[in-house]
Amino acid sequence: MNGHSPTGGEGGGGRGDGGKRGRILEAAIRIFAEKGFYNAKVSEIARVAGVADGTIYLYFKSKDDLLISIFEDRMQQVNDSARAAIAGEGTPLEKVQRLLTRHLEMVEADPLLAEVLTVELRQSTKFLKEYKHSRFGELLKLLAQPIEEGQRDGSIRADLEASVVARALFGAVDELALAWLLRPRPGRDTSQRGARARVELGKVAEQLGSLFIEGLREGTRDAARPQTDTFLSGPSGPAGPSGSKRRAS
Repeated sequence: MNGHSPTGGEGGGGRGDGGKRGRILEAAIRIFAEKGFYNAKVSEIARVAGVADGTIYLYFKSKDDLLISIFEDRMQQVNDSARAAIAGEGTPLEKVQRLLTRHLEMVEADPLLAEVLTVELRQSTKFLKEYKHSRFGELLKLLAQPIEEGQRDGSIRADLEASVVARALFGAVDELALAWLLRPRPGRDTSQRGARARVELGKVAEQLGSLFIEGLREGTRDAARPQTDTFLSGPSGPAGPSGSKRRAS
């Protein structure tokens, strides 16, 4: 149980678990994605979840707390997917491609959730200033693992800082997911996104993988590995996953 959840709540918070807490999280994802975090009202979330307004405050302290709880709960799913991508067979460079592909597949599979995590999360001052990004730090470590593995076996350039590459990988997929989510489209109904958008996102994963893999491959550069830490060496920055605020246009 995380610090943003009641100690005695019913339901485990997983999607479709049937408990009140799970229904509230599902409703919040929908309302935050459709209305935006600032414009969303707790009463709307309660109506969609099928609970009384006051029930939400039995599980979450505030609207910000509800948003942070969505991040904690769903980031565990993101990390589990990344862990599975690097646990399978294949070379380190193939694992990098799987990481990029799986992340964008998750965005495509659940665009409402992706919009909340990619766009609306940055609208919470409490999240940006106060939240300790342990889940995000875990994701960065997972992204760095195939880089370090490739450096050990000689397939990936040894002059690169794995922590910097991990942030670059995340930053690239995060920015491309943002562009896909905010692209011009009729209305806000995700059912209208269509096959063309799915094909484009698949191409993005392939192109991004090619870009990174060719840049990471040993033999593309002859340079000594830096001996000093960079400002990106820590698990997470002070301003959230991307280090910046974004608003949907």
